[in-house]
Formats: sequence, C-alpha cells, structure tokens
Amino acid sequence: MRIAGLVIVALIALLHFYIAWFEIFAWTTRGPEIFTSISADLFEPTKVLAANQGIYNAFLAAGLTWSLLIKDAKWKINIAVCFLLFVATAGVFGAATADFKIFYVQTVPAAAALILLLLSRRSAKS
Repeated sequence: MRIAGLVIVALIALLHFYIAWFEIFAWTTRGPEIFTSISADLFEPTKVLAANQGIYNAFLAAGLTWSLLIKDAKWKINIAVCFLLFVATAGVFGAATADFKIFYVQTVPAAAALILLLLSRRSAKS
C-alpha cells in the first residue's frame, strides 16, 4: 500500500509540475486551445494571474517531490500527507468555483494517495 501511495504522490507531483508549466509559460499559447469555453481575448490580460496560480502549483509539486526524497519513513508520510491535503483542498475549491472536473483531476487522486499512505502507516504500527 505504501509503495502504491508513493507512486500516486509522484504522479500528482508530475501533474502539478505540468500545470505550473502550463500556467506560467503556456497560458497564452496553449490556453485558448485547451480552455475553449473561455474567450480567446481573455488569455493575454489574465497571463499574470495564471502565472501566479502556476507558482502555487509549483509549490505543491515541490512539496510532494520533497516528501519522496525524505529518508525517514515516518516524516516521508507526514510531509506527503500535508501536501496531499493541500492538493485535495485546492481541488475541492477549484471544483466549487471553476470546473467540477478539477475534483476528479486533483481531489480524487490526492484522496486515494492519502488513504493508501494512512493505511500503510496504520499497518506498520500493527
């Protein structure tokens, strides 16, 4: 369970590095192709806002990556749980305010990783 949870943590980190890249560097070029429900003329004026969001996604990805590099098993899980809670919360907020698909992209994988990591921690104590 622990390994599966950590694999999901790694995949979520990669996803957030991609989101960060997209929001910081590709918002005006790829954004109109991806977000067809947003008027194309809004991407340039919102470039700075998207980049700001991208930095936060980079922080989430960095925290999750950091958790994978920690040697102490207890702290590896603790830090991963902390950043997974941040990702899940951001996913719930995004689903409520922007697009419900965000719930499936962010919150569901984070919850799955949380469950696996917390169960692995519990089984390690037994």
